[in-house]
Amino acid sequence: MFQVVHHTLAEHWLAEIRNEQTPATRFREAVRKLGALLAAEVLRDAPLTETPIQTPCGLAIGRQLANQTILVPVLRAGLVYAEGMAEIIPNAIFGHIGLFRDECTHRPVPYFSKLPRKLAGTQILIADPMLATGHSAVAAVDTVLNAGAEPEQIRFLALVAAPEGVRCFEAAHPHIDIRAFALDERLNDQAYIVPGLGDAGDRLFGTC
Repeated sequence: MFQVVHHTLAEHWLAEIRNEQTPATRFREAVRKLGALLAAEVLRDAPLTETPIQTPCGLAIGRQLANQTILVPVLRAGLVYAEGMAEIIPNAIFGHIGLFRDECTHRPVPYFSKLPRKLAGTQILIADPMLATGHSAVAAVDTVLNAGAEPEQIRFLALVAAPEGVRCFEAAHPHIDIRAFALDERLNDQAYIVPGLGDAGDRLFGTC
């Protein structure tokens, strides 16, 4: 199921990354902050465990995340995005999936995958700033499922999505949640999101 996440601060930082004049350093900062904001929203209702804690003034009951969180950025654009999530998620660990888009077919080409061995009992957040055609997102989820994860463990987190990508993803994985801060108009002839924000990887790493 796809859901647009509404957050006042996210609107500010989303405007920053949409602006073609935003330099790479500022773009990276904005993407990290958006990652933190989305992770906070997604984990708002995550299960907690209670633990007695001795404070300087007495005994308190602390509530902490019950499950390990695994962040799986889709290389390369997902790296900075997931780093922002890791800043607020305690004890998060990483997996990595490497995909690049064939510019002729617009289909993903896998080149790397490294996931934690233990996936059972974890929350898995796949991070990729753009959900454009949806093919890379589907391939990333397929990789995690093939490694032993269950659909209910997985959420796909984007910044901006296109309707075509949402339809593609939901057709392949109807039981996996997608979250994004915006659903844009469409894809153009080069399969870029309109209005979108350009090539997220190139803008993050200054390779435009």
